[in-house]
Amino acid sequence: MRILMTGASGFIGRHLCPVLAAGGHEVIAWVQTSPLDRLHGVQQVARSLMEVKGEVDAVVNLAGASIAGGRWTVKRKAVLLESRIDTTRRLIDWMDAVAPPRVLVSSSAVGWYGDHADRWITEEGLSGQGFSAELCQRWEQVALEARTLGTRVALVRTGVVLGADGGALASMLPAFRFGLGGPLGGGAQYFPWIHVEDIVGIYRWLIESSGLEGPFNAAAPNPVTQAQFAWTLGQVLGRPAIMNLPAWMLRILLGEMSELLLTSSRMMPDRLLKTGFHFRHPEVRPALKALLRNGRTAD
Repeated sequence: MRILMTGASGFIGRHLCPVLAAGGHEVIAWVQTSPLDRLHGVQQVARSLMEVKGEVDAVVNLAGASIAGGRWTVKRKAVLLESRIDTTRRLIDWMDAVAPPRVLVSSSAVGWYGDHADRWITEEGLSGQGFSAELCQRWEQVALEARTLGTRVALVRTGVVLGADGGALASMLPAFRFGLGGPLGGGAQYFPWIHVEDIVGIYRWLIESSGLEGPFNAAAPNPVTQAQFAWTLGQVLGRPAIMNLPAWMLRILLGEMSELLLTSSRMMPDRLLKTGFHFRHPEVRPALKALLRNGRTAD
């Protein structure tokens, strides 16, 4: 298949491109500002959609400014919205102008659900409140417009992706290695994690499996609380993990963005499991051991 991808130089994209290429697919990266030397597994780079020649079979939409890249000021919120919604709309306008692809697999996030305390969340759950929920809801609404073109649309509601070479885990490791790690905001909130190899596998599964559409929760089938995750990471590293940043301090330090750390999301990948998708890393302790043993994530 010829696959057009946005966000190819991001954390997930860097792992996904070589896997798709190894599977016999031709990957075309629509790159607007990212450095080209990070695009391993990409056969063609397009600075503009007008440079994409010929039909594509699938579109993978990973574009979006980092939601944890700074306090959610009015200006920052506008950047987060524009980088997702405008890019997705430009993709759909381009798809409408050329031969529409068979499938669009578009990124979303667990933030769609908001805070559900300790209640289990499946794809049947209601949407939540707050900026991250609004962002995901609007993002998905635009992506779903591709269905009017006859394109199958799959939405990936991603949890916290763990990898030793980037993402949330890499930012946590320095503090934990110095014995300064621990749960955030008390630690009772659920932490919907997923190994980077599994998120890559999910994208490939949704691209290659005809008939799969709609929302899919992308998190390991065994979610843990913040406290359980911190304790496990400390155990794997052989370090204490007892430092706790209380919720009030996080709200002072991060403002509205603190909802990313304080929201509880006990998310289950119900629809993926029913399709027969197999998680290579379903349990958090073996997943962390594999990542930290290798020193990097294997593609």
